[in-house]
Amino acid sequence: MNIIFGPVNSRRFGKSLGIDLSPSKKQCNFDCLYCELAPAPVMDAYEDVISVEEIMNALNNILGEHQDIDALTITANGEPTLYPHLSVLMDEINKVKGTIQTLILSNAANIHKENIQESLQKFDTVKLSLDCASKRCLKRLDRASSKIDVENIKSGMLAFKEKFSKPLIIEILFVKGVNDAEEEIKALNEYLLRLKPTRIDIGTIDRPPAYYVEPLSYEALRAISLKFDASLPIYIATRKKVDIKASSYSSEDILETLKKRPLTQEDIDVLFDAKSKNRLQVLVDNGLLKIENSSGYNFFVQNISE
Repeated sequence: MNIIFGPVNSRRFGKSLGIDLSPSKKQCNFDCLYCELAPAPVMDAYEDVISVEEIMNALNNILGEHQDIDALTITANGEPTLYPHLSVLMDEINKVKGTIQTLILSNAANIHKENIQESLQKFDTVKLSLDCASKRCLKRLDRASSKIDVENIKSGMLAFKEKFSKPLIIEILFVKGVNDAEEEIKALNEYLLRLKPTRIDIGTIDRPPAYYVEPLSYEALRAISLKFDASLPIYIATRKKVDIKASSYSSEDILETLKKRPLTQEDIDVLFDAKSKNRLQVLVDNGLLKIENSSGYNFFVQNISE
């Protein structure tokens, strides 16, 4: 039973360790179609609970071996906010972490609960999933417990955002033919304009899923990103199997493209040919474009002060 996994080197977080709050089995209030874990009945509380002492012993042991850890990611074979001692655990972690950053990955199903919001306040970064903005989509894609209401998730996120001054990242995983329809993207866009998260990561399936569902291509994700309001800080997280040919962009094309959607260097590497990359650099050198960081990712954006 491995409570601690890693360390792994993350471009964004540096040397990172994961802490699994449900190492024995999948314990989740979702049974998502795309989950890399085997299908399992949904549950509203953990059946198998490891103690805070056991987690801290495992963490302190590995921190003793690795003196250069940059980040701790709290996750689970399931949903970490179902862990009943999360608040106490974070108090203990915060006593020993020093300058190490903490991050939690949650499906946000319980974000409307005050005790969960209080626990999440103890993290340096919170990343919440929001695959769907409608009840029908949540039931179909995330296969949530019957006790979970998408409207509670949305109102809970808004309430949490009011209290949380640190980075709040939203993750949307798109599945072909399930949540990539125009009406669902429109509903997500309208809601995210109200929420105003620090960053929005959009991606698709990149590991074998629990059920037979299909991923979207990078090109499809790029097209979806353009359907969101240009003010939303969207990062395309999936670039596997990109087989499109790099295109030629004039300086005017580059400025217009970035007006619609800021791009990362990874996007530039996929979309721009060599001459277009040179034109991009000239625009940066001349102050028409600038690089803006959003929770560890650099985006090329228009310099509106120019």
